[in-house]
Amino acid sequence: MEDSFKKVGEVRSLIEKISRQAEEVERGHGAILSSTNPDRRNKHKLEQLNREIKKNAHSVRAKLRSMQKNFPVEENGNNASVIQRIEKNQHSHLTRWFAEVMRSYHNAQISFREKCKAQIQRQLEIVDKSTTDEELEINCDTRTSSEALSEIESRHQDILCLESGIKELHEIFTDTAMLLESQGDLINNIEKNVTSAAEYVDVSKEEINKAVVYKKNPYKIATLPSFFKSFKRQTAAKTATD
Repeated sequence: MEDSFKKVGEVRSLIEKISRQAEEVERGHGAILSSTNPDRRNKHKLEQLNREIKKNAHSVRAKLRSMQKNFPVEENGNNASVIQRIEKNQHSHLTRWFAEVMRSYHNAQISFREKCKAQIQRQLEIVDKSTTDEELEINCDTRTSSEALSEIESRHQDILCLESGIKELHEIFTDTAMLLESQGDLINNIEKNVTSAAEYVDVSKEEINKAVVYKKNPYKIATLPSFFKSFKRQTAAKTATD
């Protein structure tokens, strides 16, 4: 059990780290898109963050797989021990959390790619306008067209870097989706057990309250708790035969 809690803590820390790094990546995207000439150091930092996120994501996926393999085979929710249920419930929570964080990161990457494409389109329009200008023969290397071409090249490189990363993210998504699918029955069993336990507690409280009332007034047979009624009937029958 102690080893299981340690693994859960490790996975939780990694997911939290990925979430923080993903937020930092989004801020980096905003800085790049708002600058006509992004600092190479910022782009390098962004690339490093993306590599770390993918590395941590692979680590989380491997740890979740390892945790799942340690679950008892063909163990349903009704027969599993309390500890096993806790471990499976924690695994389910971590898997769903991981999927949500990675989905948010993936959406941010897609959004950045589309915004880069939109910028390329705008810069292409600027270049096309410059190249069709009558003064092009005199001043074909204008500052406007030069900056536009530079930004087009920069955004094109950003898109190329994103493409491979997005494909890798898709693989992580597919694997995580399979983990979630395999937990479908488990989650249903956990919910069923929790509901049953809650109902049992409510019934027990009601029976205890009846017992308290009966203790105060033993003549109110109608309010006897169910576990006393059978005993009361047996006693009455024995008295009648005597």
